Amino acid sequence: MALEFTDTNFQETVLDSEQLAVVDFWAEWCGPCKMVGPIVEELATEYEGKAVIGKVNVDHNPEVSGKYGIRSIPTILFIKNGEIVDKHVGAIPKSALESKIQANL
Repeated sequence: MALEFTDTNFQETVLDSEQLAVVDFWAEWCGPCKMVGPIVEELATEYEGKAVIGKVNVDHNPEVSGKYGIRSIPTILFIKNGEIVDKHVGAIPKSALESKIQANL
C-alpha cells in the first residue's frame, strides 16, 4: 500500500530515507491522477522493501507542494539521498514508471 506523505512527515519518510522515494503529487479532483493512483498502489506493494512509494495530496499539503514547485498534477518525483533524480509530469503507464524506478534503484 502506498504511504501518505505529508508536510509533517516528508523530511523523515522521503528526504531522510536510505531508499529511493517515489512521490506522487495528486488531488482528489484530478482526472489523470485517478489513472495513476492505482499504478502507484501496485508499485508500492511490488517494491516494498526496495523503495519508499507514496502520495502527497497537494490540497492538504501546501508546504511540500510549494517547496517542489508543483504546478501540474500528477507530478511524480524520484528522490534519492534527499535529491530529485528524476521527475515526470502527467499520466504515465505502469511500464514507464517501473523503468524509471529500476533506473534509480
